[in-house]
Amino acid sequence: MTGTTFETRRAQMFPGLTAEEINRLKRFGQVVQAEAGVALATAGTPSPGLFVILSGRVAISRRDAHNDRQPIVEHEAGQFVGEIAQLSGRPSLVDVTALTGVEALLIAPERLRAVLIAEAELGERIMRALILRRVSLIETGAGGPIIVGRAADAEVIRLSGFLARNGHPYQHLDPDTVDCARVLIERFDVDESALPIVLCPNGTLLRQPSNHQLGRCLGLVAPIDADRLYDVAVVGAGPAGLSTAVYAASEGLSVLVLDSRAFGGQAGASARIENYLGFPTGISGQALMGRAFGQAQKFGAELAIPDEVASLICEPDGARRYRLSLASGETAQARTVVIASGARYRRLDVDNLDQFEGACVHYWASPLEAKLCAGQEVALVGAGNSAGQAAVYLASQVKKVWMIVRGPSLAATMSRYLIDRIESTPNIEVVTQSQVVALDGEGDQLSTVRWRGPDDAETTQAISHLFLFIGAAPNTHWLTHCQVELDNHGFVRTGTDLAPGHPLLQTSRKGVFAIGDVRAGSVKRVGAAIGEGAQAVAAIHAYLAEA
Repeated sequence: MTGTTFETRRAQMFPGLTAEEINRLKRFGQVVQAEAGVALATAGTPSPGLFVILSGRVAISRRDAHNDRQPIVEHEAGQFVGEIAQLSGRPSLVDVTALTGVEALLIAPERLRAVLIAEAELGERIMRALILRRVSLIETGAGGPIIVGRAADAEVIRLSGFLARNGHPYQHLDPDTVDCARVLIERFDVDESALPIVLCPNGTLLRQPSNHQLGRCLGLVAPIDADRLYDVAVVGAGPAGLSTAVYAASEGLSVLVLDSRAFGGQAGASARIENYLGFPTGISGQALMGRAFGQAQKFGAELAIPDEVASLICEPDGARRYRLSLASGETAQARTVVIASGARYRRLDVDNLDQFEGACVHYWASPLEAKLCAGQEVALVGAGNSAGQAAVYLASQVKKVWMIVRGPSLAATMSRYLIDRIESTPNIEVVTQSQVVALDGEGDQLSTVRWRGPDDAETTQAISHLFLFIGAAPNTHWLTHCQVELDNHGFVRTGTDLAPGHPLLQTSRKGVFAIGDVRAGSVKRVGAAIGEGAQAVAAIHAYLAEA
């Protein structure tokens, strides 16, 4: 495929190792042999680790919708087999088969992480290759599950978005346009009402699965050891939570990170972040957070996504440990807890909003949503930086963006560089002092949006997709059992906001810290969230030392 990562960065994806470099790696692994035709790894089952080929040749292939193997690449002596999943021992996305007799150095996941830390230059080359191989698999959908359902179906959009935001490859087959989708429906005797279905790489068929069910099937989240006492449990894998995970794990603390949806939080949904230090040309939120996710795995943090925390349970005073009750019925325990659960998107105050949510009403603007509304007119409500970033991105994909703003202008709530860009984009029209008052359509398909402007004048526009960026409410409902002190708006109080001299970022509960958007008084910026994540680790060290 011309222009893909496979074509443009092939040399970095498949670097060769010298004899001297392989010798350095031997202390991290064990030599294994395989005869021709033997599988070294099978898609859908956990891979034993990274294979460095010492002699012989292996074939890397993927499974298509008919379960036939399609070749990707072959490796020979001096090359290594693996991608980012091998850092955490997750299921392989591809089949690896010996073409000849093979001798290889097998490096298990925990030893591979040791390589990346101990061998800086060599580890950098390996890490880059692992990341690029995952990017290439995402571009082609290779190695991931197959979603069968109609493109406009809200459940298909949800499942596709879940996989995309978690950096996992997948294929989508629409039975209205793809013949093999019909074949799969007939093969598994699936009624139309049961769509979408998902075929996992391990052969399991799921019917209208939840995100958690799909994550379990793909091996994204494994059973949690209820008896293990972690040093740190981080609730939320946005910029603040991932920052905590990276710094804590790199300093030798055992870390568990839980998130109910995907890594990256709201930042991960940003089409382009241009005011983050060190990226003068900007970077997508998905790319930035994907790098942080990889870093956390590199240092050995355990990431359970999607796994929702239902409640924080306080043990009796003096126990110096906390338990997390999960929606799955599992429990986890840790010496300290970092609340980085961010916020929930605010919903528009319109009676029938839920009728269109998922299919036509969206809370982020990713390539998936842009594809759904390409060439159409869309409406976007909001006046903050996230709204501005989304408007600029959508304008490059759609016919027109109606930007509906309650205030008199964007100046009070949006960065100047975004205002300038919006003003210079001809297909963005900013409608000030206005608010959406009605939505209309059939079933879950939106057809018109009506908004009221100054002097109660109303405008009705034919619009099929509405994007909402109207702020968020703190995600703190799971804290009620432990009675962590909140402010009048539901944000977590910390530090001197509780009492003079109270430890930095610590809540009203000793050993429980709050960072990022969920913390009262926080600066709602990616850079600030990352900084608080680093500060929290220092506070955790101080608390543990005192304990």
